[in-house]
Amino acid sequence: MEINETESFAQWEKWKGTLAKAISLADRVGLSDSSIEKIGVQIGNILSASIDPENREQRLLQELWKVGDHEERTILTRMLIKMLQTGTRH
Repeated sequence: MEINETESFAQWEKWKGTLAKAISLADRVGLSDSSIEKIGVQIGNILSASIDPENREQRLLQELWKVGDHEERTILTRMLIKMLQTGTRH
């Protein structure tokens, strides 16, 4: 099966947009950065254990997650949150 690069990129952007909205909502309801980070780590654990990635970017995140220890997963979560909050693309 050939992967459509444009479709894969669109899925990645949609996924990031969904996460960015969730983070924005958490900010608006008053969750602290620490709480958002903890929730992000918990979600990352669930996704890594039970969801098949839809594209190569998500697969890379899953592979990094699986080899990381708790501290590294927390740092990765923090970096993802920062990327999504600043609107950084790619």
